Amino acid sequence: MINYKNKNLLLIGGTGSFGVAFLRHLLQHHSEVNQVVIFSRDEQKQYELIASLNTYEKKKVRLFIGDVRDKARLETVMSNMDLVVYAAAMKHVPITEENPEECFKTNVQGTQNVIEVALKYKVEKLVALSTDKAVMPINSYGASKLMLEKLVIHANKNPLNQGTKLCVVRYANVLGSRGSVVPYFLKLKTTGTLPITDVNMTRFSITMQQGIDLVELALQNSEGGEIYVPKAPSYKITTVAEAIAPECKQKIVGIRTGEKLSELMVSRFEGVRTIEKENYYIVLPEEGMENIKGMAEKIKGSLVPSGFEYDSATNLYWLTAEAIKNQIADI
Repeated sequence: MINYKNKNLLLIGGTGSFGVAFLRHLLQHHSEVNQVVIFSRDEQKQYELIASLNTYEKKKVRLFIGDVRDKARLETVMSNMDLVVYAAAMKHVPITEENPEECFKTNVQGTQNVIEVALKYKVEKLVALSTDKAVMPINSYGASKLMLEKLVIHANKNPLNQGTKLCVVRYANVLGSRGSVVPYFLKLKTTGTLPITDVNMTRFSITMQQGIDLVELALQNSEGGEIYVPKAPSYKITTVAEAIAPECKQKIVGIRTGEKLSELMVSRFEGVRTIEKENYYIVLPEEGMENIKGMAEKIKGSLVPSGFEYDSATNLYWLTAEAIKNQIADI
């Protein structure tokens, strides 16, 4: 496990669902961390977060209002950071489809700002959160996250990089997080009808703790340029509806703009440079392909089979309605 002793960690997007959960994890399990700095643009969420901290926690945590679009503000908070976890993003698909220029400013230009400041102040490691929607994207959000991945991975080769190791964690859906279908269905269950986009729609699912564990794994092990991908079960949207409100009718409303029927976590084009571990995959940068067998041996992993693709529709593991009920109950 990563040693946080005397480390300063910057959590960009620290008042989002992941940010708050990761902060709680650090405070409860890694009290040796010197300081956690929260950087986000939502003052109400910051107010609520401050109010939830006890006296000891307030000594460990500092909060800054700011936006990744503002490079000067990033410099203010990153000048003495050792580790950076970058979780800020515009992420609601319909909203980013209607506002692609704003999505670009935050998710792409903002990412480049974060990278440039991290390199300037010689941060030890930076882990950026991406999404399965970045794999062969069809919407603005996915395309912007693909660019995030490209920018973060390429920064390891930047001539100005003096030792910073940057990598990506590619996320799946977290049931119950803000923006997920669970709060939406819970809100509508009293109406007696739940809207279903398509009966064949599938998604990957991870728990928040699995997401936290994967970020910590990346902080611990990254040598720079990897994409860490969790092994995760799939679920059908109809199964989520059944778990939340089996008494409700399911009304087919059609796929929204920018949505896929299924999501990819690893494309067949990436499979040729993907290494499998027990609970996750590692997609190596293209520069590592010539020695992929050696890399697999070094990290005690195995090469995936020829033609490998990780698709939520063809996954071997599926969440039942009962399992989804239990996950929702734990949130």
